[in-house]
Amino acid sequence: MTGGGPALPAPELPRPLVADLRRQNPWWSGDPAPVLPGPRRHLVGRIRRRLQLKLAPIVALRGPRQVGKTTAQLQIVDDLLAEGVRPDTILRVQFDDLGSLRELVDPILRIADWFEHHVAKTHFNRLARAGRWAHLFFDEVQVVAGWHAQLKFLVDNASVRVLVTGSSALRIEQGRDSLAGRISTLEAGVFSLTEIGPLHRLEPPRPFLPGNGFDELGDRTFWTALREHGRRHSEFRIAAFRHFSQRGGYPIVHRPEPVDRAELADLLYETVIRRVIQHDLLNGEGGRRQDSALLETLLHLVCRYAGLAPAVSELAGQAGLALGAAVDARRVKRHLNLLADTLLVRLVPPLEARLRKTRDGAKLCLADHALRACWLREPIPLAPADLARHPELTKQAGHLAESVFGAAATTVSGLDVSHQPARGADPEVDFVLTVGVRRVPVEIKYRRRIDPHRDTIGLRSFLEKTANDAAFGVLVTQDAAGVVDDPRIVSLPLSTFLLLH
Repeated sequence: MTGGGPALPAPELPRPLVADLRRQNPWWSGDPAPVLPGPRRHLVGRIRRRLQLKLAPIVALRGPRQVGKTTAQLQIVDDLLAEGVRPDTILRVQFDDLGSLRELVDPILRIADWFEHHVAKTHFNRLARAGRWAHLFFDEVQVVAGWHAQLKFLVDNASVRVLVTGSSALRIEQGRDSLAGRISTLEAGVFSLTEIGPLHRLEPPRPFLPGNGFDELGDRTFWTALREHGRRHSEFRIAAFRHFSQRGGYPIVHRPEPVDRAELADLLYETVIRRVIQHDLLNGEGGRRQDSALLETLLHLVCRYAGLAPAVSELAGQAGLALGAAVDARRVKRHLNLLADTLLVRLVPPLEARLRKTRDGAKLCLADHALRACWLREPIPLAPADLARHPELTKQAGHLAESVFGAAATTVSGLDVSHQPARGADPEVDFVLTVGVRRVPVEIKYRRRIDPHRDTIGLRSFLEKTANDAAFGVLVTQDAAGVVDDPRIVSLPLSTFLLLH
């Protein structure tokens, strides 16, 4: 390694691990990276901006498995190489594929040391001072014990740009707490309509929500402009939403060649559900083995209750009936939190749950409604034209629309999303978005005809309470016909809301 001072012993790694690292980094030897599926997600641009701004040395991307986090990493590597960044300053490690590092103490630090000495051959800080920053990409970093402590030590002593990805909400959040001031977090959900469209030869508009924040969501004019955006792009919106309704938002199901719906369901089960339950959750942290039968039963119940907020005691009773034995509510809550940790399930808490004890349950939202169709083999159409042919499914489609909205809203980084259960004289409100000190109540009324009085009771009640600090509400409908003549309420179709990303 270049530089003055006495030479330090060259750090070494086990030979099988070195071989694995060279396989994961073919650009070191002038070989191309794996062929990547296209098109690229909007997420790639957002990640690049975060890395270039250098507001924090670490960018963390969290999201469920199979939504394209690894692909995004490799696309960024491709970009860097195309821009002339030296291959020997780019390191990528996919930790969940490396059994060869199990005996290594502090593997992130040891791999970084080895890369600095044997590949970059220049100290990281010298590279940075010369304007040639080292880029370190760590995939599924949550599988490494003590990853956040190792990264803290690394970025406190070396000038590097780091991107980490993870499919564990809890462990990435724990890392964010200990890396305060050193980490910037982004959320990855399933494909948005503007990402699905090009896969079906549709020309998309740009995502409506700017990539640099969410403050606009607290402004009524933002929602009216979003509604107008949906009207201007109605042809695209309706066509893309129909593909989303039929297949969901996982990248792997939007293939150019025709694939049978049953085959898509099998593909999702094998690559997402089975992988999460049998690999990610079956063995808990600290070696504690999880109950796979209870996990599968709870995921089945979440699919049944998607968009609803059942009490934990009700879920425990249903799980007990399915398993043929009594199930303690505390076990159910713990295993439900495990499912939420994988980000397959989003638990939307009751409003004010953090400030006082409440027995109200969380609203259950699936990362993608296709998981329900996959698990239950019971597809529910969301596209208005398809749902019109199956009016008997309108009620279930309404619950699923709540799940879709909740999943999309919770992937807006930093946005606080809750729901208000019915309490005394106060009616239920499906969602409450909190932007700073402002609140935006949201009601989902997924039916063909909207009753301007009955369908807005929850919104109007919430708006009339000054303590809620809400200036307007949002009514999410099935199509653009559901317009309510109330200056305090902005109505728009679910498909228009999904143009945010």
